[in-house]
Amino acid sequence: MPLAAAATVAAARPSPIGLPRPLCRASAHPRRRFRLQATSPASTPAPAPAPATADEGPGAGPCPVVRFDMADFTVADRVSVGLHGRSDEMIFEATVRDPSSELYGSTVVLRQLTSSQAKRRGRRALEVLKKLARRQIMYHSYAMQVHGYVTPSNVMEEGDGPFILVHGYHGSYSLRHWLQLSDWLPTLEATLALDEEQVRRVGDDSIGGPAVTRQLRLIRILMRDLLIGVNYLHSHGMAHTELRLENVHVSPVDKHVKVGILGNAVDFHDSDPNNSSVPSNNDRRKMMIAFDMRCVGFIMAKMVLKELMDSSTFLKFKSFLNKGNDPSCLREFLVPILSQNSPTGNIGLQMLDRHWGAGWNLLALLLATKSDNRISCLDALRHPFLCGPKWRISPSVNVVRWGLGSTAVRLAEDYIYGHHQRRRLAYFIELMEVLNPNSRTESWLHLLPGRWCLLYCTGRHIGLTLRQPTPRILMSDVFLTFAQTPESVDPVLSLASDIGFKIMPESDWPHDKSGTEGNLSVTTSARIAPGRIYINAEDSKDSRITSSRRYLHGKWGKASKMKELPASLPTASINVDEDEVDVSMTCGSTLNVNSARKVLQEVRTQTPPEMFDLSKIVCGTYIDSRLMILRGVNGSALLFIRSNCTSDS
Repeated sequence: MPLAAAATVAAARPSPIGLPRPLCRASAHPRRRFRLQATSPASTPAPAPAPATADEGPGAGPCPVVRFDMADFTVADRVSVGLHGRSDEMIFEATVRDPSSELYGSTVVLRQLTSSQAKRRGRRALEVLKKLARRQIMYHSYAMQVHGYVTPSNVMEEGDGPFILVHGYHGSYSLRHWLQLSDWLPTLEATLALDEEQVRRVGDDSIGGPAVTRQLRLIRILMRDLLIGVNYLHSHGMAHTELRLENVHVSPVDKHVKVGILGNAVDFHDSDPNNSSVPSNNDRRKMMIAFDMRCVGFIMAKMVLKELMDSSTFLKFKSFLNKGNDPSCLREFLVPILSQNSPTGNIGLQMLDRHWGAGWNLLALLLATKSDNRISCLDALRHPFLCGPKWRISPSVNVVRWGLGSTAVRLAEDYIYGHHQRRRLAYFIELMEVLNPNSRTESWLHLLPGRWCLLYCTGRHIGLTLRQPTPRILMSDVFLTFAQTPESVDPVLSLASDIGFKIMPESDWPHDKSGTEGNLSVTTSARIAPGRIYINAEDSKDSRITSSRRYLHGKWGKASKMKELPASLPTASINVDEDEVDVSMTCGSTLNVNSARKVLQEVRTQTPPEMFDLSKIVCGTYIDSRLMILRGVNGSALLFIRSNCTSDS
């Protein structure tokens, strides 16, 4: 199309700067390239940049900041859907019509910035382009490319008019819009050029297993690209600070994930050299990196768990973290919420549960409450959840501990019928005790306070059996609560056992599980002291507490670097005050003495004796932020999981 005709077409469309006539001219002019040299304050207009020069180093090249005129573009009559996220920005798609331009015929995005804060973001994006110019290949691969800016009139130089940024076009959809498509999985696979042969190798998506495998592979590709791009910024002394699904794009050209415009990118170092110091710079660097990694964690959570795309569900998710709860307990918090409307199983939960719960571990490391505990980009790229089967890595001891606990929880969530299943779960519990990360008494005093839900007992099944007692009792959750006594000088904890049950109707109890709810409560106090348990019988008479004589082998043995179990293990001895035990039972209906006695007897029959008689708890052998193992006087192990309230109240 001739330039004069192109200008006529553009005149019939709305102008990006809101004027009655566009600022396009019928004749084109030579393109001007400039090199940005200094940072301009947000309140003053940017000075004219210096001429561009070529950078040195691998992957480096000329980094032009081009000053365009509106005559260089044919502006489309539509707004780009996925690139607009602020009220002070207007996004237009345009085609470069200047034959002398290297971008001739290509599609770009004109981002019109109106407020002073938006203009600051635009100029900041140009400054970031200059700082990252030495590795242009990496920058263009993992960040949205900025070509330059538009000077529509002289009023622009005075800082009163809008600032128009020209950047690369990677489709109208952000990653959030991609994930909201009904056919997002095959569409993204086609965009990333995952051919049919690769799709066929993981199976048909009509059944659950292959669908989980396909989505997991796609999540790995997107997350690894995103982490490489974020690590590129961090390695160049910058943090993005605005990582979210709306600012991430998938380019169909080079098949890479692009982080959005770096208008709010910040330097790790203070801008004032008089106030800068090495310790303050290191603290600022750690804080900024930790903030970016938390944002990456939110992106991963939304990509895997599509229910979090809903604002109300994500608000519960974020509220759980903001209240100071440990992210390692996210699974126990989210499973009841996400399983309400998922009768066939949630694919996101299945992805995170794979490989011994590696996905939950990575999510917990990305969203760690303390910024010092958050994982870095490089460590995240080496995490088992993001490494495919061809990339064999040696898991750390922490990952092995996590895998042992996750496997034990998954086994305990199913009703254990076979003897081989019970033996396997007991074996996992013994390995967890050997790899206890918090063997010191001080760690137990720090981690014990809270509410713990009984998940499994090696000595007795919890719940209904083949017996047919007179009162049909259905057991509900059994909790054990530790609370710090504020007025005590010694490490004394109040210990409370809450056993919930339901009295079902006598006649139709197999089909009708409704009934009268009740609760059995046992409270006492306990002192925590250091102790040890002995594994070999010839070492001590206390060997009845555990009967493990196995050797670590296979996957667990390689990771823990232990050929044989130690002779003894450090524990936290729990000394219960038997003189201050208080037992009470409440029920929703009135019971006579004989009926109450029968109900109490049946509750005791279905409950591990350690939960009714707390003095039978001898010691604790394993504890972390989400799991705890206590040993009884008869050698049985009680596996607890930390209980977190699922409501916002």
